[in-house]
Amino acid sequence: MAQVSGRQVFAERTAVLLITIVMLLPVVWLITTAYKPSNQIFSIPPRLDFQPTLDQFRNIFGYFDVVSLLRSSVAISLGTTVLSLLLGVPSGYALARSRSRYATGFAYFFLAIRMVPAIASLIPFYLMMRDIGLLGSWWAVVIINTMLNCAFVTWMMFSYFRALPRDMEEAALTDGCTQLGAFFKVAVPAARSGIIACVLFCVMFSWNDFLYPMFLTTLDSKPLSVALLTAYGTKDITWGSLGALAHFSTIPIVLMALFLNRYFVQGATNGVQ
Repeated sequence: MAQVSGRQVFAERTAVLLITIVMLLPVVWLITTAYKPSNQIFSIPPRLDFQPTLDQFRNIFGYFDVVSLLRSSVAISLGTTVLSLLLGVPSGYALARSRSRYATGFAYFFLAIRMVPAIASLIPFYLMMRDIGLLGSWWAVVIINTMLNCAFVTWMMFSYFRALPRDMEEAALTDGCTQLGAFFKVAVPAARSGIIACVLFCVMFSWNDFLYPMFLTTLDSKPLSVALLTAYGTKDITWGSLGALAHFSTIPIVLMALFLNRYFVQGATNGVQ
């Protein structure tokens, strides 16, 4: 194999750095907006020597029940993630260990479910939740997000379990362990990184979901993703409030991704083999 020259490495790293800067500039702008006085947000030329203020955060705590918004986002995300894993991980394992020639087709069928446009299922699901009395609660959003995320977890864990060797499971079965015991004691620990990757995907999908919470929840159960819309007025956009709310919307996900980054990369890479 030909050796990579120093110039090529420098060019690649420079390109990655420039792309990263371009991608992060809107995020940096939105974050700094939360600490600027309202009369300096659109100052021309843009001022970098502004005096930081917490007025925007005081405003959102005066206008919004931030604790309630966070509680709703956490409840929806955790509920969806737990249910998706409880249903998706065993389903992926069953398909991966199935001897049927249709197992792969079923796995990709579950992936196709995740690709269904959200708006296509909103109206029938809205009517269904209304009829059973769950409309306006967290459970309405949790159930529909579980349906979509569980399909994704099934496909991803199918690929992950299929890539794992069966030797340890067969040894456990030989020693008298049941198939269910081999699943919990051997397969699940071996697929830990894949499960963590699924957790991150499910939390991100649910935390950032806007359409379903917008129509399926009430004022008392709306999450942060819906509250961000209130920054858009009829005549202008309250950029300071939007930047302040964005802190609560993005920081938890960023911290979780940084904390579990090693497992996430490993699990996501193995899950697409």
